[in-house]
Amino acid sequence: MEALVVIPTYNEKENIRRIIDAVLGQGAGIEVLVVDDNSPDGTGAIVDELSKTAPRVHVIHREGKMGLGSAYIAGFKWALAGTDAKYVFEMDADFSHDPGAIPEFLRAIADCDLVVGSRYLYGITVVNWPLKRLMLSTGANIYTRKVTGLPLKDSTGGFKCFRREVLEALPLDTIRSDGYSFQIEMNFFCWKKGFRIREIPIIFTDRRVGVSKMSRKIVWEAAFMVWRLRFMSPRRWK
Repeated sequence: MEALVVIPTYNEKENIRRIIDAVLGQGAGIEVLVVDDNSPDGTGAIVDELSKTAPRVHVIHREGKMGLGSAYIAGFKWALAGTDAKYVFEMDADFSHDPGAIPEFLRAIADCDLVVGSRYLYGITVVNWPLKRLMLSTGANIYTRKVTGLPLKDSTGGFKCFRREVLEALPLDTIRSDGYSFQIEMNFFCWKKGFRIREIPIIFTDRRVGVSKMSRKIVWEAAFMVWRLRFMSPRRWK
């Protein structure tokens, strides 16, 4: 296995077959791990069926809707404990992240430790978002840079590729944040530990089917969490 793509799901039955097929189509060394939060629409059962005939498809079933951040942590731990994957991806199930960009991530990570798919590296490369959502996202990234010093144009995006060694070095058991703030926190620890981070441009397209998981709680969590990072003791990232 060269790379494992971790895809958290909650009610993604309209997308899950197609996104898995599209990811697996990017190379024979790429496998998929779906972390399903007991989706009422049967997403997890669909993945179970796929895994019976597709050995590159794996699934973790969780008891309920426990959040994006903890889903990724569960996926990362599974990857480290049970596979020899050199690289581990974060990716959404709804095609807002283009599976066709995976080979570009793998090329980019040849000379860095974390590749972040950026919606704001060269202008704005977001399709079909309402203006209010776009303003919230761009404002959150400016706010994060100002408060934490994190040198990324897009610190809240969720299309990323980690070297295995990065995940092994991060304090995964202490990361409790979710949504936007989870992405910021992971990037922050990578930066403070001295890992090489590279942004590459991506086209982000709003989901066509299904329902967005964004909420006010996620926004406020990120707003307060960046201040916690700013004043965090350096002992946390050494």
